[in-house]
Amino acid sequence: MTAPKIFGIAGWKNSGKTGLAVRLVTEFTRRGYRISTIKHAHHDFDIDKVGADSYRHRQAGAHEVTIVSGTRYAIMHELRGASEPEFEEILARLAPCDLVLIEGYKREPIPKIEARRLDAANREALAPSDPHICAIAADHTVTDTALPVFDLDDTGAIADFISAIVGLGQATA
Repeated sequence: MTAPKIFGIAGWKNSGKTGLAVRLVTEFTRRGYRISTIKHAHHDFDIDKVGADSYRHRQAGAHEVTIVSGTRYAIMHELRGASEPEFEEILARLAPCDLVLIEGYKREPIPKIEARRLDAANREALAPSDPHICAIAADHTVTDTALPVFDLDDTGAIADFISAIVGLGQATA
């Protein structure tokens, strides 16, 4: 099995990463591609409701809890004090797809676009210190770079750029 094509969206808190990721998933799906995403969270999170059966299974000490219905399934894996899994380990768990969009994981050596917004929590540019950033998407004028700069809302142009960078080819969906 060949490794999936991957492309990242990096940026500080409130830089527009999630909005861009959602628009790109919509655009690539509209074009017929099968897209998967990985989102890195820097904080504890839960996708389970307190009191739900699956929550009770996890609270009882289950290592993995899988919830399955006619429309989706989810596997929750409790680390129970173990280290956060490496990026490659998470990538290996995904089903085959045309492209994996990565939100966060700004330190991973993968091709990525830097999202920038004027009202971001931190406005320090990531691109100068990360050779894997190959473009910038911003809601303001950016002049201090030789990288391609896109309007943060120009989803079509950004999708075209990503397609060219990763060599996306024909959609399989």
